[in-house]
Parts: sequence; C-alpha cells; structure tokens
Amino acid sequence: MTGKYVIALDQGTTSSRSVLIDHEGRSVDSVQRSFEQIYPQPGWVEHNPQEIIFSQLGSLTDLLTSHALDAHSIDSIGITNQRETTIVWDRETGRPIANAIVWQCRRTAPIITELCSDFAVCDRIELTTGLHPDAYFSASKIKWLLDNVDGARKLAEEGHLLFGTVDCWLIWNLTGRKVHATDVTNASRTMLYDIRKGCWDAELLELFDIPAQMMPEVRPSASCFGVTDYPNIPAGIPICGVAGDQQSALFGQCCFEAGQAKNTYGTGCFLLLHTGDTPVTSRNGLVTTIAASAPGTAHTEYALEGSVFMAGALIQWLVDELGIAQTAAETQQLAESIPDTSGVYIVPAFTGLGAPHWEPDARGAIYGLTRGAGRAHIARAALEALAYQVYDLAVAMQADAGLKIRQLNVDGGASANDFLMQFQSDILQTQIHRPVNIESTAMGAAYLAGLTNGFWSGTEELRAMRTTDSVFDPQMRPAYANELLRGWREAVRRTC
Repeated sequence: MTGKYVIALDQGTTSSRSVLIDHEGRSVDSVQRSFEQIYPQPGWVEHNPQEIIFSQLGSLTDLLTSHALDAHSIDSIGITNQRETTIVWDRETGRPIANAIVWQCRRTAPIITELCSDFAVCDRIELTTGLHPDAYFSASKIKWLLDNVDGARKLAEEGHLLFGTVDCWLIWNLTGRKVHATDVTNASRTMLYDIRKGCWDAELLELFDIPAQMMPEVRPSASCFGVTDYPNIPAGIPICGVAGDQQSALFGQCCFEAGQAKNTYGTGCFLLLHTGDTPVTSRNGLVTTIAASAPGTAHTEYALEGSVFMAGALIQWLVDELGIAQTAAETQQLAESIPDTSGVYIVPAFTGLGAPHWEPDARGAIYGLTRGAGRAHIARAALEALAYQVYDLAVAMQADAGLKIRQLNVDGGASANDFLMQFQSDILQTQIHRPVNIESTAMGAAYLAGLTNGFWSGTEELRAMRTTDSVFDPQMRPAYANELLRGWREAVRRTC
C-alpha cells in the first residue's frame, strides 16, 4: 500500500465527481461540478468535451487541495463514466472536432435504420456485440461526426483523428496525451467490439465506415492505464481501474460471480446479472455486455443488462409537474398512509417502454382511477410501477440465463425509499440488500484501481468490509403478489 486513499473519478451525464475513499472502503469526501447540457435540435444532446475535462479535473483539484493531498497520499485513481457518449479529437492538437454526441442523442437513428434494414446485418451486430442495433451506442455517432464535420473523414483516413468514449478522453488528457486506451466494458458498448474474441471487429468498422486507426487500445478494467501528467495535479499517480458506470456499480456491489445481480434506481433503472464466463444471448429483449473483472481473472466475464427508462424520473414528475408531493422522500409517507392503491396502476411509458417490452410508441397512462382515488394512491402506484418494471426485467433475465436471482443488491437514490424496497422484495419474492454506501458506481472504480495497485488484497477483503444497511425479506403472500402482477400486466397490455 503506497498511499492512504484511492480516488474515484465519477464522470456522469450531468456532473463530474471526485470521491476520496479510504482503506476501510469509506467515502471520506467528494467534490461535484455540474456542466452544461446542450440541445441544438429536438432529440439532439451534446456535451462540450472541454467542459467534461474542466469539470472532472477541476473537482479532482479541489478535492486534493481541500485535504492537502500529494502524490504520496494517493494510491491510485479509478475512472467510471457515462457510457456510449462519443468524442472525436485531433491527435496532434488535442482539440475535439465537435461537441460530444451524448448517449441520449437520437440524431443517428436514420443511420441505424438504413444500415440495419437487412436482417442479416442486425443478426451480425447482435451476435458479435451482444447489443441490439440502436443509435444509443457509439458506432453510428462516430459515423455521423465523420460524415458531417467538414474535413473530418479525410483527417481520419490520414490517421489524424482519435475516437474515445468519455473514459478514454479522460485518460488521454490525464496522462499528458500519452495513452489512448479504453477498457473492455466501455468497448463493449460501442457496437463495434467483438465481445467473444475480445477485439474491434473489422467488418463492423467497415459497415460504419470507421477507420481502424481511430480506435483506442482495449485493456482489462483492472489494469494500468498510465500515470497522471496534467497541470495542477500531482504527477505520477497510477490510473489502475476503468469501467462504464453500470458495470462499475455491479463490481462496487461485490457481484463477482454468476447469479449475483444489482439494480441501480436512478433516473432510470439498470439491472445487471453476472453470468460468469458465458455470454448469454437474450431471447427476451435484454443486451449482453462485458462485466468488469478483478485483476488476474483468466477469462472474460459477462452480464445481462436491462434498462427501465422511467424510475426516479417518474417520482420527480410527481413532485415537479403534478405537485403530489413536495419532495421525493414524501412519496414514501404517502404510500404508507394507505393499505393499497385501490386498483390504480401507472404505466410510465413517457418515452416508450424499454426492456423487455420494447414499445417505443407507447405513452404513459394511469388506469383504475375512481372518485375515491387521491394523491396517496397515485404516489403509491408510481412507486409500485418502479418495482413492477424491475420485476419484468428480472423474469426475463432469469429465463435467459437459467439462473435464479436469490438476492438483489440495490443502490441509487430511490433505493433509500423503504416502502419501495419492501414492495420490490414482495413482488420479486427475493431478498433485497441495501448497503450503507449506496454510491456503488464510484466504489466499483475505486475497487478496481485499489485491487490492481495492491491497496486491497483481493475481492474477499472487499466483501468483508461491505456493510449492509438494511435487508428486506418478502412479507407478501405469493398469491396476492401474483394478483397484483396480473393487474400490472393488463395495464401494460392496454398501454401497448
């Protein structure tokens, strides 16, 4: 152990955080900086790559300064990041050729529609990458930049341009432009990476007309990505762990083995099930992705992933738009003030329904309203809708993987809601574990870095220091849970 702390750089969609973590796995302090969201046209979402750098490394500088930390105090740095967001920059000048195209941006949907009109192409993409062809992933975003920024394609073909997801952009800058590399989890979200062979796929690069020399080197999540060499940051701190945010949260929840699962209750929900060294092909609308692995793992590890579009965003809608509650926390009090929803169901298809339904044209609906329904019924129905959506994902995952989720580890803001966690346990008929530290994404990046550099001895030490805040056991009769689920399925059927 060379330092007292590990630092996690948690680069998210709306803000950048730097988190100081001690040897006992405690979050000592964190500094957060927001940055601008850019919406040039309806459906377009951009970030200024320079703002990403300034916000992330500015928060790091503030953290180091406030604790008077130098290079000897820091064992290593881990990076976790918003996935799929695409940046292309000039390798000589270091300047981006345009704003980053954010994972939420839909401008490249016509590219996907055109290229994937051939079912054989769709099958090829899914078999190789584990992903459904979609503008969500990086491939079509790179193509759009090369086709729409003046002179970009010629520069790329001459070897002057580099591509990277946000982790890669941070590494390149933080190492003084010496290292152009990403990790396997981020590579697996580009729709250009062969998750079985472990390499960029030449046919997919050709399909999207992307020069291979733009692509970063792909390294294991737990490995050396260079050392710091950036103004106002102590030089020589090793960068030893990198993972996309959801895989980082899976690792941060100590889900190291097949059958272990975590769900993050954020703006949306992200449920990941570790499937071991087997890449499970989904028959139920999920995606196959690479999981972050501890150093020394001899084989690639995989996960199934499903996403719910509206989770915390639904609760925020109750607060901001309907005024049913003054705060998100108040929804728990409202839900617990009545015995049930009296048959009220909310299907939060504000932007369509995600996995496993995949109904992009569906729209939100409230069913079962009577004159006796009040704000408490709607608040409770909204919280229950989160649990129902996670149930649908869990059922699909268990069917695909042939594995039973015996324990679900939870994190994210809405996991603090005790009513929601108990109802989730009841509907899943599964034990729910909520850790004391629900910031699993940052912890995962820190764990990967600390394990690689010897700050922690191994995954058993990480498990031993993981502290559970609450355990929720099923209390509802299975027959009643099934009755509620029948009502949910009927509401979804009517919505679709």
